[in-house]
Amino acid sequence: MAESSEGLGTVPEHERILQEIESTDTACVGPTLRSVYDDQPNAHKKFMEKLDACIRNHDKEIEKMCNFHHQGFVDAITELLKVRTDAEKLKVQVTDTNRRFQDAGKEVIVHTEDIIRCRIQQRNITTVVEKLQLCLPVLEMYSKLKEQMSAKRYYSALKTMEQLENVYFPWVSQYRFCQLMIENLPKLREDIKEISMSDLKDFLESIRKHSDKIGETAMKQAQHQKTFSVSLQKQNKMKFGKNMYINHDRIPEERNETVLKHSLEEEDENEEEVLTVQDLVDFSPVYRCLHIYSVLGDEETFENYYRKQRKKQARLVLQPQSNMHETVDGYRRYFTQIVGFFVVEDHILHVTQGLVTRAYTDELWNMALSKIIAVLRAHSSYCTDPDLVLELKNLIVIFADTLQGYGFPVNRLFDLLFEIRDQYNETLLKKWAGVFRDIFEEDNYSPIPIVNEEEYKIVISKFPFQDPDLEKQSFPKKFPMSQSVPHIYIQVKEFIYASLKFSESLHRSSTEIDDMLRKSTNLLLTRTLSSCLLNLIRKPHIGLTELVQIIINTTHLEQACKYLEDFITNITNISQETVHTTRLYGLSTFKDARHAAEGEIYTKLNQKIDEFVQLADYDWTMSEPDGRASGYLMDLINFLRSIFQVFTHLPGKVAQTACMSACQHLSTSLMQMLLDSELKQISMGAVQQFNLDVIQCELFASSEPVPGFQGDTLQLAFIDLRQFFQSQFIQADLVSS
Repeated sequence: MAESSEGLGTVPEHERILQEIESTDTACVGPTLRSVYDDQPNAHKKFMEKLDACIRNHDKEIEKMCNFHHQGFVDAITELLKVRTDAEKLKVQVTDTNRRFQDAGKEVIVHTEDIIRCRIQQRNITTVVEKLQLCLPVLEMYSKLKEQMSAKRYYSALKTMEQLENVYFPWVSQYRFCQLMIENLPKLREDIKEISMSDLKDFLESIRKHSDKIGETAMKQAQHQKTFSVSLQKQNKMKFGKNMYINHDRIPEERNETVLKHSLEEEDENEEEVLTVQDLVDFSPVYRCLHIYSVLGDEETFENYYRKQRKKQARLVLQPQSNMHETVDGYRRYFTQIVGFFVVEDHILHVTQGLVTRAYTDELWNMALSKIIAVLRAHSSYCTDPDLVLELKNLIVIFADTLQGYGFPVNRLFDLLFEIRDQYNETLLKKWAGVFRDIFEEDNYSPIPIVNEEEYKIVISKFPFQDPDLEKQSFPKKFPMSQSVPHIYIQVKEFIYASLKFSESLHRSSTEIDDMLRKSTNLLLTRTLSSCLLNLIRKPHIGLTELVQIIINTTHLEQACKYLEDFITNITNISQETVHTTRLYGLSTFKDARHAAEGEIYTKLNQKIDEFVQLADYDWTMSEPDGRASGYLMDLINFLRSIFQVFTHLPGKVAQTACMSACQHLSTSLMQMLLDSELKQISMGAVQQFNLDVIQCELFASSEPVPGFQGDTLQLAFIDLRQFFQSQFIQADLVSS
């Protein structure tokens, strides 16, 4: 029973599967058939039975359908057999008709083919004309391009290439000649780039060679612009200094007139036509190359190349010659090349867009300025000629003013000038040291003799000397100082003028110039002149008479220092009462020299006394004295009298100190004779002879060889000798008795 119910359940399932097989695509039959095998056992057998039954049903239906349509098929075959005879007749007729039509249309076909061929030719001709009309503008533009290349109009050629590519080539791009042109354009562009770059290289080489000429022209222009104002300044100074006297000390107007005349002559020369940088250099290669690279879209490459090459040239320009410091021409060439370089860069900056920028030029200038300062600092240190240093300063000022006019900062150059100013002062000091030495060598160290009024005025015009007593004396007469005093005074003023030359055009105030002049003059007095005086005083051949004259000379030079201060005031127009005005140190300088001379007088006087004492030849065993003082001592006393007579021109204390020092040294020398270890015994005659010499010394002291001593002050120099001699005399007297 269970099996029967199970069999009934599978039959509808088999029917469903058969329906799916009949209705679905063959690709999906697999899963359906698989479900047959997945069912209960014997399901396959039952399915096959069901499938056979289904097939039999379909065969029956097919057979019924064929039986139903068989009669119609037979009828159709019968009709076709009837039509075949008529079709054959019709075929014969159509073939005959076709033959007759073919024979009749052969001539028409020939003429028609001729017409077709002509129409095709006409159409081709029209097409060719149209295409040629389309190609002619392209060919004309390409021909124009070739002409522009031949004429070296490269910028126009590039524009023509752009028109060909953007406008004309698209019309004829399908033709092979167009492809050849298109392939040739990049080569033409490269040729243009190479040619323009070659022109740029030639331009860079040209401006490198002409940099000095460009710089020289630019510096002349800058100097020309300053000429008028400088001339006015010189003229004002001339008017201010004209006929100005300060105690017979006048600023010579001839010097100012000469400077003004020279400035005006330069101005007249500069009024001629002045060339500009455009007149000296053809910048068209730069413009052309810049435009070409801009059109080619490679402007950055061009800018980088230009800047790189110019930096290389800058390094070459900034490299000085090894012997540049020997002549001013070496410095001038160095400056003109640098100015020429930066004038060109400034021109490029203003006439091109972006080739160089202000930041680039500033960076290049800062690099160059550091190198320039280092070079000038190194090479100027070798300059020992103040005239060369002064010319270098003038070149630096013109150099700085020129580049400042082009917008470059030059403050560091003026700071460098202050360093060079110190070096200039050092060279001046060395030069004037030689001048002072020559003056001292040529001096006779005797008062200046005057025989008439003309000679008197000449000396007064050179040196501010005032002495009413001397003016009242009749000719011939003598100035107390020697010939070196007015010469030194003149040379000090010349030094001030030389120092002033460096201060000109430094854009400094009168107060600063006044301070610089006073400081440099102080260095001249305290270092150079003081050193020369001290060296002079210490020279072996300078005797007592010369030392006395040196002391007198320094006294008058010291008095003249106030006139030097007035001289500087007249130049700078800065009052000495100004709070920050530097004072001249001549007072201390000449005092130190005087003290050194006084000390040298004391030393030489004592040395001279020692020379006389060495001539003493006492016979300590003599029985009787000579009855008069020893000869060496009389000669010494006569010498001292003559020397102290010369000392009358010295200040009182100096002469008194010298006299006291000489007497004390003589007393000590005589005492040393008695204390000599080789002196074993002394006779009464020798004691009496030595006593005569001591008495002669005391008489000399009491004769007041130098006025101004109070009472017996000078005699006290021999008191120790007298006391010692008395004790020795008593001892000797006791020994003899």
